[in-house]
Amino acid sequence: MWIPTEHEKYGVVLASFRGTVQHGLPLEIGDTVQILEKCEGWYRGFILKNPNAKGIFPCNYIHLKNAHIKNKGQFETVIPTEDSVITEMTSTLRDWGAMWKQLYVKNEGDLFHRLWHVMNEILDLRRQVLVGHLTHDRMRDVKQHITARLDWGNEQLGLDLVPRREFSMVDPDEISVTELYRLMEHRHRKKETPVPASTHHLFVHMKSLMSANLGEELEVYFHIYDGRENRPLSERFFVRLNKSGVPKSPEKTERQCTLFVDLGSSDLRKDVYIVVHVIRIGRMGAGEKKNLCSVQYRRPFGCAVVSIADLLTADSKDDHLLKVYACNTESEWYQIHENIIKKANSRYNLSGSNTGLAVALQLLHGDIEQLRREYMVLFTRGVSITRKLGFSDVIMPGEMRNDLYITLEKGEFEKGGKSVARNVEITVYVLDIDGQILKSHVAAGSGEPGGDEYHSLVLYHNNSPRWAEQIKLPIPVDMFRGSHVRFEFRHCSTKDKGEKKLFGYSFVPLMQEDGRTLPDGTHELIIHKCEENANLADCSRYLKLPFSKANLPSNNQTLKGTKESFWITSFLCSTKLTQNGDMLDLLKWRAHPERINDSLSKLKEIDGSEIVKFLQDTLDTLFGILDESSQRYGLKVFDSLVHIINLLQDSKFQHFKPVMDTYIESHFAGALSYRDLIKVLKWYVDRIVDAEHQDHIQQVLKASEYIFKYIIQSRRLFSLATGGQNEEEFRVCIHELFMSIRFFLSQENKGTSPVTQTQAVFLRTFPAVYGELLKIFTVREVAGFVRETLGSLPATVHAECPLEAVKLQCIAKTVESQLYINPESRCILLPVVLRLLQAHMQEQRDLVMCARILTSMLSLIKKEENGTAEPVVSEEVELIVESLLGVLLRTILEITNRPQPAGPALRLQFQDVTGEFVACLLALLRQMSDRHYQQLLQAFSNKDDLRDFLLQIFTVFRILIRPEMFPKDWTVMRLVTNNVIITTVLYLSDALRKNFLNDKFDYKVWDSYFYLSVIFINQPCLQLESFSPSKRKKILEKYGDMRVMMGCEIFSMWQNLGEHKLNFIPAMIGPFLEVTLVPQPDLRNVMIPIFHDMMDWEQRRSGNFKQVEAKLIDKLDSLMSEGKGDETYRELFNSILLKKIERETWRESGISLIATVTRLMERLLDYRDCMKLGEVDGKKIGCTVSLLNFYKTELNKEEMYIRYIHKLYDLHLKAQNYTEASYTLLLYDELLEWSERPLREFLNYPMQSEWQRKEYLHLTIVQNFDRGKCWENGIILCRELADQYESYYDYRNLSKMRMMEASLYDKIMDQQRLEPEFFRVGFYGKKFPFFLRNKEFVCRGHDYERLEAFQQRMLNEFPHAIAMQHVNQPDQTIYQAEAQYLQIYAVTPIPESQDVLQRDGVPDNIKSFYKFNHIWRFRYDRPFHKGTKDKENEFKSLWVERTTLTLVQSLPGISRWFEVEKRELVEVSPLENAIEVIENKNLQLRTLITQCQSRQMQNINPLTMCLNGVIDAAVNGGLARYQEAFFVKDYIMNHPEDGEKIGRLRELMFEQAHILEYGLAVHEKFVPQDMRPLHKKLVDQFHLMKSSLGIQEFPAYVRASPVHFTNGSPRTCRNSVPNIISPDGGRGVARRSPLSYPAVNRYSSSSLSSQASNEVSNITGQSESSDEVFNMQPSPSTSSLSSNHSASPNVTSSAPSSARGSPQMADKHKHSRENACLSPRERPVSAIFPNPLDPAQRAPPHQIGDTTLPRSDPNLSAPDKVRPTPSSWSLDSVKEGAPYFSDSVGKFLCPPVPPRPPYSAGSSAKNMRSQSPVSTSRSPQKTTAPPFTPSPTECQSAGLVSNSPVLSGSYSSGISSLSRCSVSEASGTELPAGDHSTHPLPLPLPPPTTMPNSVSSSSDEPIRRENKTPPPYSVYERNNPRRPVPLPHSLSIPPQTDPPALPPKPHQLRTGSMKLDGTSDPRVPRPRPLPRKVSQL
Repeated sequence: MWIPTEHEKYGVVLASFRGTVQHGLPLEIGDTVQILEKCEGWYRGFILKNPNAKGIFPCNYIHLKNAHIKNKGQFETVIPTEDSVITEMTSTLRDWGAMWKQLYVKNEGDLFHRLWHVMNEILDLRRQVLVGHLTHDRMRDVKQHITARLDWGNEQLGLDLVPRREFSMVDPDEISVTELYRLMEHRHRKKETPVPASTHHLFVHMKSLMSANLGEELEVYFHIYDGRENRPLSERFFVRLNKSGVPKSPEKTERQCTLFVDLGSSDLRKDVYIVVHVIRIGRMGAGEKKNLCSVQYRRPFGCAVVSIADLLTADSKDDHLLKVYACNTESEWYQIHENIIKKANSRYNLSGSNTGLAVALQLLHGDIEQLRREYMVLFTRGVSITRKLGFSDVIMPGEMRNDLYITLEKGEFEKGGKSVARNVEITVYVLDIDGQILKSHVAAGSGEPGGDEYHSLVLYHNNSPRWAEQIKLPIPVDMFRGSHVRFEFRHCSTKDKGEKKLFGYSFVPLMQEDGRTLPDGTHELIIHKCEENANLADCSRYLKLPFSKANLPSNNQTLKGTKESFWITSFLCSTKLTQNGDMLDLLKWRAHPERINDSLSKLKEIDGSEIVKFLQDTLDTLFGILDESSQRYGLKVFDSLVHIINLLQDSKFQHFKPVMDTYIESHFAGALSYRDLIKVLKWYVDRIVDAEHQDHIQQVLKASEYIFKYIIQSRRLFSLATGGQNEEEFRVCIHELFMSIRFFLSQENKGTSPVTQTQAVFLRTFPAVYGELLKIFTVREVAGFVRETLGSLPATVHAECPLEAVKLQCIAKTVESQLYINPESRCILLPVVLRLLQAHMQEQRDLVMCARILTSMLSLIKKEENGTAEPVVSEEVELIVESLLGVLLRTILEITNRPQPAGPALRLQFQDVTGEFVACLLALLRQMSDRHYQQLLQAFSNKDDLRDFLLQIFTVFRILIRPEMFPKDWTVMRLVTNNVIITTVLYLSDALRKNFLNDKFDYKVWDSYFYLSVIFINQPCLQLESFSPSKRKKILEKYGDMRVMMGCEIFSMWQNLGEHKLNFIPAMIGPFLEVTLVPQPDLRNVMIPIFHDMMDWEQRRSGNFKQVEAKLIDKLDSLMSEGKGDETYRELFNSILLKKIERETWRESGISLIATVTRLMERLLDYRDCMKLGEVDGKKIGCTVSLLNFYKTELNKEEMYIRYIHKLYDLHLKAQNYTEASYTLLLYDELLEWSERPLREFLNYPMQSEWQRKEYLHLTIVQNFDRGKCWENGIILCRELADQYESYYDYRNLSKMRMMEASLYDKIMDQQRLEPEFFRVGFYGKKFPFFLRNKEFVCRGHDYERLEAFQQRMLNEFPHAIAMQHVNQPDQTIYQAEAQYLQIYAVTPIPESQDVLQRDGVPDNIKSFYKFNHIWRFRYDRPFHKGTKDKENEFKSLWVERTTLTLVQSLPGISRWFEVEKRELVEVSPLENAIEVIENKNLQLRTLITQCQSRQMQNINPLTMCLNGVIDAAVNGGLARYQEAFFVKDYIMNHPEDGEKIGRLRELMFEQAHILEYGLAVHEKFVPQDMRPLHKKLVDQFHLMKSSLGIQEFPAYVRASPVHFTNGSPRTCRNSVPNIISPDGGRGVARRSPLSYPAVNRYSSSSLSSQASNEVSNITGQSESSDEVFNMQPSPSTSSLSSNHSASPNVTSSAPSSARGSPQMADKHKHSRENACLSPRERPVSAIFPNPLDPAQRAPPHQIGDTTLPRSDPNLSAPDKVRPTPSSWSLDSVKEGAPYFSDSVGKFLCPPVPPRPPYSAGSSAKNMRSQSPVSTSRSPQKTTAPPFTPSPTECQSAGLVSNSPVLSGSYSSGISSLSRCSVSEASGTELPAGDHSTHPLPLPLPPPTTMPNSVSSSSDEPIRRENKTPPPYSVYERNNPRRPVPLPHSLSIPPQTDPPALPPKPHQLRTGSMKLDGTSDPRVPRPRPLPRKVSQL
């Protein structure tokens, strides 16, 4: 049975549990669980991070931990009872863990590794804390370390600052807001600005001395030297070195390392140096030979100097190598360091070129205790301490020191009978009172222990030596009396004995008889003669002698006159001994009572350090005198006491205050002193007003704190001694004293008067007295004193008066004092405090202090809230609210509107004071209850005051919400702020409803309220979705989702507005829309209905809601571009509003609005998603185009439209789509006129006239057209600009424009243009963005981009898309799939500009522009077999399905791709297909022959190969197959309607034979010698071909047309570079066909006969089954069109360019190789058209195309459908086989062929499927034969999706060449059938081959273009009525004259229903005229 657990509530998972049992809860190791129930070894509960999932788990998997439970029962929460630091560590490490992994993902390696180390460190420290074996101090250090690491990590990861007190996290609800602010501020400041240390220490480690000439031991002395004052600052540090120059005791680090301690900040100057003196121990002369003498001397060696300032900049860990200098003369030794510092180079030199001192130097900062903690190793290993000479800047009580420093300065000695000067050595001893030498009390410096004696340097032969050697005598205090120092002088002989001979001595006593020590300074000592050591044995003998020349009696002239003297300098640093006689006199006042008066007077002159040394003794003395002679000395003792008290205010001695406090508490015994002290103090206070000089009185008042301490302690001692006698008398005295104080305080004076300054002095010290008074008086009494005293201050305020600031400081200290903390006293003091505070805040003065006071007051209130004094607190809050709330709001408004100060320190203070006031306001509002709010609102006498208050508080709240109000990581503070704001707003909204509705409605207050609510909801710190789950959970538990609360309040208030809602429409639409975009479902559900309400009210007011719609649309764009909103929002917006308006009368218009807004959202969301991507791709551009269209056509928002034009323009420029960029900018250009209307500044345009902006745009567009090589369009704009310049007579610019125009013409003729490929792309599936979803587009490829490259690019742009492997229209399952499907294949452009392309003599450079620009329609052909397939002759059943795509815009345009608007499907019959094939081949032959004749061909190979291909194929059955298929009796009988076409085919075959014959004649003329055998073979084969066709003689009509090529060679194409021309006309891809090479065997045209099937390039060999048509890629080789199996050009290839460009591989192998190389989704067409042998895979032909776009109607009846018409002949083979030649049409010259009889080509319009099909004509002769547009894959590179079935070699002979025929080669254009009759010019057109119904069916084509809504940027519709711009020659319509005669061609004589004169049929609509402007191109 499951039993609820009592104590087992919380645990940690020890091992992972899979939870495989029923109801099992899976657990991960480390998870924390809350346990609910227990049953037989199992627990039931949940994981704390996911409380919703409950389950069971084994008990033994859980480690139980102590916890306490809140809200016991169903909703209980468990809090572990562990150290809060542990809890924080655990949660923080969990948060870091997830973020740490993300750092790795983001490649932030440095932070990743640093964080890893810190996390490990925290885990180790956590273990230490958990084990619990740490000492209290160590635990504190560890916790400090942990919190520092946690804060570091949080800061690095951008997490929140954690408020802490004593290392524990603080709950913001547990403390007041002011305290919380202070904690946050403290942590923030700590993080920002570490406090600079005031104490510094220098660490020195002596490493070694490097020198070439060592060999003797050395002594090295370091000291710090002040170069400014020329004196040492520290004692010396002494290191002994051995003969190798390294320390003698390497194991004792304290002898090599020292710390120069207690350097002040003033010592870190440039002129403070580390000076190193090096002394050698050895012979007198450094180079002396060794002698028997073993005596050693201390001799100078060298000196080194380094500035301390250098250490501040150098790397502290570097070793320093100091240069060592020696002095030139030994007499200069004493000042060598000064000379080095002064750089007196003549006095010293380097002691050796490679002598250097290796030393480690490091500056350390902070007090010595801190260093002990931080550099523990240093102190445990051992380091000597080297002290400053004298006390440090701060003297600490208890510091024991007694050091006497003596410096041996110089001596003056007589020669002593010697011829040379002496070598003098001094030996120093310290002797005690008994004459015994004190052992170990002479130290050369720190580092080495002291010795018994000290030997000075020996300066060679110098009777006036200067040593400047400092020694330290650390003599104990008790030995000072009676001790003396003796200096013995010896002459050091350099003779063999090397003896040291005594010749004199000096001595100096250390203490005088009166107890004073040897005074500091220089002393000239007498040198007493003595040559025997024995004479010095008894010191009592010489101690009676005088020792100093200064102390000699005047009558002792003998000693005074002697020349011999010895100078020393002494300096005592002692905490116990004094050199001051006055001090001693005072302390010994009982011995000399008569000197008391003098001693008290001189006390002020004694140095402070002397007084503090004897502080207790001095105080005892003073109070002793007071007790004994109060009448006589009372005033002087009082003054002395004041002097001592004020001395302790000095920063140097402030640490002695505790000493005085201890004295008062423990040692003070003056029980009677209080009377005298009160009396004297009152006497001084009473004299204040009249006294002229206030200085002394001010000193007295400064000391009043300690005077009161003495008074109170004295009284307490008296009460204890007497049992409380004279209590009343004491109280009266104190009351009288305070009356005097109040009187003097109440005096009003000018700001600078002395009395005012005295008042200020008193106020500064007064708060310190409260605590003392409380020791005797009650709290209420003391509070009364304080209230009356502060109340007596003059009320009038002078702004400049310094007293005002002091008053506030006094109030601040009062509020912070112990007195104010007591609620009893607080209620007495609060009114006074509030009165002063209010006055200052109203005047906006001393705001920093005001903030401090308020902060203290409010933090106390919070503390009391949880206590017992609830009513008291409530009263206080009421008082504060009444006095300060209004002024506090005004203050915050005032300071936040001020400009911030410039200096960083001032700015910090400014931010602090703002933050403090804000915290105070929040704390006050948080304390306010219902009653307080009621009282507050009732207190306003009229509505205006209430209105002003509400406006103020709402404005302040808006300021508090600003992001810059608090640092960004202060989330805790922000949440508290928001909680207070929302609570207050809920209270105030009632007041708003009651007072400002209906007739009292006030728009401004309501507007302020709504505005505040909106920005409240939109704050970043409330967007919980952006937080980690743990942080979100904490916030929700503590505060809930405050956005929803505020949203509900907005809705509620909105509902109360009634008809006043109209005031907020449309103003509040934007803000409310912003709120609804917050991704919080509840908030959205609450807020979205408001829009329905707005629509309803707007409908009532104006009958529509256009305003609502306009505002919604405007705001949506800006908000969504900021990243707000999502797909869920769109759906919610749509569903909620649709539901709301169901019953409205205006439902229809409402639905329309909602649909518009929803569609806009779809586009904006797509746009935003696309823009997140890195590179510019088609998706971004397409999306921008979609949005731009939407703004123009559906919303008519011109400004937004223009903005997106420029965004699109920038995208194009970035992608280097210069042509598209030009078209885009044209859209804006077209909106402008050539007028002088001024235009405002907009986007990047300055303020300028419309004319200027349009001119700028024109120039920019021309420049971009130039960069995009679209020069023809640039020319039109140049002309337009030129006309403008001309009209303004601006000839300078006109000239420039004409030159620019000319340069563009030059570029057309001179520069190469690459011809782009076009691709059809279908985007299917719901996962595509809205603007692409289930649509098809045609895209203009990049330069050199072929199908597979394009396909790969599209797959990269849509990485989740699946490439479809067929070209059939997809079905509904694909449309509705939750996926992305891409269908891509190449398409062929159908040019519009037929006229230019059909003209002879127009260069290819010009034609190429018209072939690939302004293209609306594209074509794609797919061959298939209909009916039974004849394996012997597959051409009998080979049909072509031709798809024509019409776009919404022409390409190129503002995008590289446009949507397909209409699809048309036509089926071309086998016979028509055969006609097209042969026509195209004939055209190719004519072209090559013409080029050869006109000698345009450098090489005759192309013609050779073409002839070879055609003749060889014909002989081997090429044309014979057509004969078998179409000329047999069965076919003619079964297809009587095809009679005319059969005749046409026969004519073409004869024509081909005739052309071949002429071609062979031309070939013979030009063929080189080595190719003669081939030519002969061709001639022989040609005769075989003729015989196979049954041609013996050409018919009369053929002969009648001689093969005459017109004069004038056609111009060669600029692109005629070998192997570069692509088959479809000048495109730069090297596609080689067999015709490109002379190797006949390898590249000969394939034959349909089985004999030829083994050839490599056999494309039509019979050995291959014709079924392979659907399995093989067509060969790139060109074969004869007369081949029996030659297929129609519609049998198009989509072979990859690699296959097409590789002639070394047979075609079927190429294709299979290509397939093998591609991945399954890339593999082309094995799946496009299944093998026809497998009926299951083959779709019946009638199904193909049935799934076209909705515009196509598959249900059209047969009569409505237009039949195909045969195309004119093509030059495709030329393109395939002759890369040297032009592929343009219009320059082909026909061979002279005999005229043909008339030929009619009528055929029924069967097999054509299209809603509005267009039958077209594409003959260079403007025939009506429908042009054949080759397969898109022929002119585009192949890729994933093939357009055609894989062709077997059997129809390559005529197909692959034709299938690559681009429209541009045959005629370059498709016109609607019948368009020949509507041509503006009378053109000689042959009879049509189409039936009239096909003509009429196409008549809607031009009309459709006119009627369709052109997009706003339609370049077709650009009109400029002001000035017609003439077309450039290349674009103009030729005059109505016959075109130059082409050679007659047989088919021109065909007759039919078409008029031969080419006049137009009025019933047929005219084709689109050529554009007159670029925008219409």
